[in-house]
Amino acid sequence: MTEVAIKESSFRREAGLTLGALGVVFGDIGTSPLYAVKQSVIAAGGNLPAPPAVMGALSLIFWSLIIVVTVKYVFFIMRADNNGEGGVMALAALAHRSTGLGRGIKTAISLVSLAGLALFYGDGMLTPAISVLSAVEGLGVESESLKGAILPLTLVILVGLFLLQRYGTESIGKMFGPVMVVWFIAMSLMGVVAIAKNPVILEAANPWFGIALFIHEPWTAFVALGSVVLAVTGCEALYADMGHFGRRPIRWAWLYFALPGLLLNYFGQGAAVLSDPHATANTFYALAPHWAHYPVVVLATMATVIASQAVISGVFSITRQAVQLGQLPRMEIRHTSATEYGQIYVPRVNTMLAVGVVLIVLIFKTSDALAAAYGIAVTGVMVISTFLVAIVAVRRWRWRLPVVIAVFGTLGFIDLAFLSANSLKIVQGGWLPLAMAALVFILIDTWRIGRRVHMDHMRDDTLALDLFLERAPAARVAGTAIFLAARTDVVPGPLLHSLKHYKVMHERVVLASIAVEGVPFVPPERRVEVNKLGKGFFEVKIRYGFFETPDVPRALERCRALGLALDPDTSTFFLGRETLVPGEHPDLRSWRIALYTWLASNALAPAGYFQLPPNRVVELGTQITI
Repeated sequence: MTEVAIKESSFRREAGLTLGALGVVFGDIGTSPLYAVKQSVIAAGGNLPAPPAVMGALSLIFWSLIIVVTVKYVFFIMRADNNGEGGVMALAALAHRSTGLGRGIKTAISLVSLAGLALFYGDGMLTPAISVLSAVEGLGVESESLKGAILPLTLVILVGLFLLQRYGTESIGKMFGPVMVVWFIAMSLMGVVAIAKNPVILEAANPWFGIALFIHEPWTAFVALGSVVLAVTGCEALYADMGHFGRRPIRWAWLYFALPGLLLNYFGQGAAVLSDPHATANTFYALAPHWAHYPVVVLATMATVIASQAVISGVFSITRQAVQLGQLPRMEIRHTSATEYGQIYVPRVNTMLAVGVVLIVLIFKTSDALAAAYGIAVTGVMVISTFLVAIVAVRRWRWRLPVVIAVFGTLGFIDLAFLSANSLKIVQGGWLPLAMAALVFILIDTWRIGRRVHMDHMRDDTLALDLFLERAPAARVAGTAIFLAARTDVVPGPLLHSLKHYKVMHERVVLASIAVEGVPFVPPERRVEVNKLGKGFFEVKIRYGFFETPDVPRALERCRALGLALDPDTSTFFLGRETLVPGEHPDLRSWRIALYTWLASNALAPAGYFQLPPNRVVELGTQITI
C-alpha cells in the first residue's frame, strides 16, 4: 500500500470515528440548547429580560463552553487517559496507581470515585427525562390542544427506549452520527438567521458582559450560574467515551463541528430574545420558521433520544467497570454485538433507570421544573474530575505544584462556583439527584465495607497452602479439579469441604485466582500465569482489565501453551456457596449487615458470571459469621 493510500485510509477512519463521536459523545451537550438559554436568561433577568441580562447570560454560557469544556476537558482532562480509556472510574484508577501517595489520599481517591459513580447514576436518570420532555414540549408551542399529549408521548418514547435496550443498538446506532450532523447543521442555520437580524448579540463574546452582571447584580449572577451550567451538561461524555473513538476524533468533532454549531444557536437564541423579550417562553423553537416547526420538533426528539441512548450506554459501561473492580455485586452483563465491545446490556440497571426516569417525568411534569433538579449531579462529577486529574498532573505528569495549583485551582474554583449555585436549587428539586446518589453511595459503600469484613472472616478459617501440601492425602481419583479462589497462598474453603466429604482429591488440582487490574485491558501475553506447586497442584493466575468480561474457560485454554493442558469441558469446577449470618459481636451495624446480606444473596452466581460450563460445576455450602 502506497503512502498516499495509507494516509487516505487513515483519514477515512478518523472521519468515520469523528462522525460516530458526534452521534454518541455529543448527544447530551448537543441537546442543551433546548433549555439552557431559556433557563439562564430567565434566571438572569426574569420572564421579560432587559438587554444587559441577555448579554450577560450569553457571555457566561460562551465562556463556560470555552473554559470548562474546551480548556478543561478537551485539552487537559483528555490527556489523563488510562491506557486510552477515560471516565471517572478510569481516572480514579489512574490516580490511585500513582506513586508516592499516602494511605489517606488513596482512601480519599476511592471515596470520591464512589461519589462520582453515584452521581453519574443520578445524572443517568435525569438526562433522558429532561432531554426528551423538552423536545416534545415543542408540540405545545404552536397548538394549545397538543399540550395534553406531551406527557403521555414523552413516557411512551422513554419506555420504548428502555424496552429496546435488550436488543442492542448496533443496527440503529449507524444512524446516530448522520442524525446528529443534521441536528447541528439545523441548529447552526437557525442561529445564523437570527444573528443576521440582530448581530449586536455577538458582542456577548466579550467577557465583560458576564463580569458586569456580577458587578451590578452579584446575587442574581450567582444564581444564574445554576442555569448556565445546563449548557455544559454532557461534558463528562467527552472524556468517558474517549476509549471508543480516540482523543483526536473527539477533539475534531468538538472544535470543528459541535462547538461552532452550539455557539451559533446559543447566540441566535440570544438575538431572538433581544428582538422580542416574549420569546423567552421558548427560545429554541422561536428560531424555527413557522413552516419548519414540526419538522424541528421531530428532529429535536430524535436528537434527544440519541442523547438518552448515549447516557444509558454510559451507565451500562460504568456499571461493568464497577462490577469488575469489586465496587458493585456481580450482575448479568449481556453483549448485544459480536463486533463492538462497548455494546452491552445490564438488565438490572436498565430496569432501575427505566423506573427512575418514568417516576421523574411523572413527578416534575415539565422541563422547567426538571431544570431545577438538573445540574447538581453534573457539577459534582466536574469537581471530582478536577480533583483526580490534579493528582495525576502532580504524580504522573510531573507538573510543578505551583503550576498545578494555578491551573486546576482556577478550574476547581469555577467548578465549585457552579456546584454552589446549583446547591441553591436543592429545595426546588435538586434534592432528587442527591437522594438518588446518596442511595447508590450507601449501596456501594456497604458492599465495599461488607466485602472487606466478609473476606477477613474467611481468612480466619483458612489453612496455609504450603502446610496443607506437606500433609496432602495420597488418595487420588482421576481427573482435574479447578477451585476458584480469591487467594492462592491458602487452601480454598471448597477444597477443604470437598476433602472432608469425599476423603479423596483429584489427581490434578488447579487453584485459579481472578484479578481485575486498574487498567482497561490486559494484553494477551499477561492474561494467564501458571505455577507448578508440586504433588499435582497448580496455581493459575488470570488477569482482566476493568473493561473486560471474564471468561474463565477461555482463559484456562491458554494454560496449554504454558505447560498445563486443561479442558474445561472435562474438568470439574468447585465453588463455595456461602450463607451469611450475623455474629454475637458483629463488625458492622445491623442495618449494614442486613443490606450486605441482601446484596450478596442477589449477586449473580459465580458460575454464570465467570461463564463456567453449567454441567461441570459443583457448589459446596458453608456458613460465614460476620
